[in-house]
Formats: sequence, structure tokens, C-alpha cells
Amino acid sequence: MIIKILGTGCANCNKLVQNTKKAVAALGIAAAVEKVQDMKAIAGYGVMRLPALVIDEEVKVVGKILKVDEIKELLK
Repeated sequence: MIIKILGTGCANCNKLVQNTKKAVAALGIAAAVEKVQDMKAIAGYGVMRLPALVIDEEVKVVGKILKVDEIKELLK
């Protein structure tokens, strides 16, 4: 599983990265968590608000900082 956090490196984006890593660890799943900060790459997903969470190339959430439990539900 490949999980991408789309964002410019702001505090909200970093918080989503931290929460995502915690969710992956709590579930014990094999997943790569990547930060995508390149605006051209972000635009390629059609995302207009940041941060965004992408799981296996599918945009799941845009413009919201998910809690660890919310991310765990998306990953199940």
C-alpha cells in the first residue's frame, strides 16, 4: 500500500503525516507513507485544498486533518 500526503510542508500537512504514520503503525500494515510537496504533482491529482490524503493513487480526503482513528478506518 502506498499512502501519499499532498501538501506544501505546512503545520497541517505535517500533522496529517504524523497521524497517518501512527495509524499505519497501530494497524501493523505494510505501507509506505510519502510526502508530496511538488505543486505540479499535487495538481495532477486535481486537488485544490491541502492537505490531502491519497491511498493507492485514490484521493480519499481533501482539506482536512484526519485523526488517527479516522485514518485507521480508511486503511481497513
